Amino acid sequence: MPTDHRPDLASVPGGFPPVEVVAVGETMVVLCPAPGEPLEHAERVAVSVGGAESNVAGYLARLGHRAAWVSRVGDDPFGRAVVRHVAAAGVRVDQVLVDPDAPTGLYVKDPGPEGTAVHYYRAGSAASRMDPETLADPGLTGARVLHLSGITPALSASCRALVEHAVTARPLAGSLVSFDVNHRARLWPAEQAAPVLRDLANRCDLVFVGQDEAETLWGTTDPLAVRRLLPEPETVVVKDGAVGATAMCRDAEPVFVPAPRVAVVEPVGAGDAFAAGYLAGLLRDLDSVRRLRLGHLVAAQALTSSGDNAPVPPWAWFERLLAAPDEAWSPLDLTGAPARV
Repeated sequence: MPTDHRPDLASVPGGFPPVEVVAVGETMVVLCPAPGEPLEHAERVAVSVGGAESNVAGYLARLGHRAAWVSRVGDDPFGRAVVRHVAAAGVRVDQVLVDPDAPTGLYVKDPGPEGTAVHYYRAGSAASRMDPETLADPGLTGARVLHLSGITPALSASCRALVEHAVTARPLAGSLVSFDVNHRARLWPAEQAAPVLRDLANRCDLVFVGQDEAETLWGTTDPLAVRRLLPEPETVVVKDGAVGATAMCRDAEPVFVPAPRVAVVEPVGAGDAFAAGYLAGLLRDLDSVRRLRLGHLVAAQALTSSGDNAPVPPWAWFERLLAAPDEAWSPLDLTGAPARV
């Protein structure tokens, strides 16, 4: 009988040093018709790769940090494409398991006048077979951050057990546990997800949640009310789309940083980019204001790209804007000139 195995890494970059961030979760193949073309009328689709946690790892790698993505994929062409794509961003993938008995997940984008809808084909996927043993590999020890999201516990009972194990038993000793709420209504309804996600988030060290998610799940749009619902984490970051984001650290005053203006091409993936930017700021020991600024600047790259993973500018570009005085940041408009120069 075939057994799980590691991916064949002969065709992807190797020689990764020890990691700073471990990101765990499902990554799928993405099918997308031409911009603005409804799926039902499409004759051709573009094939790409997307997943919240590997998106975070990919952005962190592009920002110069050592990141690993941990998951399972099917022993199929889609699975090999996923591993190759994530590795090409400079992300370590040698802890990914290849499952011979379950397929790689798939999602399909459907552009429309009201925005882009997403259709999932991930029930019974290889990644849905992840369990607490997923984090048992000794090669993951020493990471400064373990990043998880609220997508994973919605995939299966064993995936929920994995996340509960990660936030309770802390198998990566010494790692800060980061959690992006990332509620996906197509995976589980709000009334089912709300108590689970609140409980999981409250056992983490750093939590990201969108203001719209907080309203859907917990009936509030007030960042301070969200903080009261999640009293245990060291830091809770509430994102309010194009308005800005608020970081609330224990024993410190809330910090709000407005988002710069951008010409939005595709909003999918912006939350992952924000989380990666904030985590990069944390790894670089920046203060709360600059962590939020870096989150916004990386999110701006995602918002102005049609893919789930956008290229990022040289670090000097970020450094200049991170150092700007508040009066220069507040009216910052990135719509006039591309950042990727």
